[in-house]
Amino acid sequence: MTAGLEDAITLAVTSHKGQVDKAGDPYILHPLRLMMAVETEHQKMAALLHDVVEDCGITLEQLAEWGYPEEVVRAIDHLTRREGETYHQFTERAGSDPVARVVKLADLEDNMNIRRLPSVDKAGLGRLERYHKAWVYLRNLP
Repeated sequence: MTAGLEDAITLAVTSHKGQVDKAGDPYILHPLRLMMAVETEHQKMAALLHDVVEDCGITLEQLAEWGYPEEVVRAIDHLTRREGETYHQFTERAGSDPVARVVKLADLEDNMNIRRLPSVDKAGLGRLERYHKAWVYLRNLP
């Protein structure tokens, strides 16, 4: 059986239950915003699940076993930062997969939206600068 968009929504909601973002809002709102910002079903599924391997203890192997399409699992792999990997290396790898690239651009755009944050401190400005550099890099790929 192939997992579809509704399965990805359910898995994302279940996996991120109880997590909050930097503004104190339910974290699941972030993947849901990304899902709405991208176009294809595989992009939407990867957007919903882009953090489940890195943050929720789910493995790529489990996603494949549960029937998620190979293109989606591959994109999630490219969207999962590896131990010892610099942020630039991670960005380059995300940009090397067409689905991951679209999702990462949406992720960066959402993360750079400071209107949803109560305040931005020095560390937040540093993150914004890093996100912007990554966004420019990905936008300028051929």
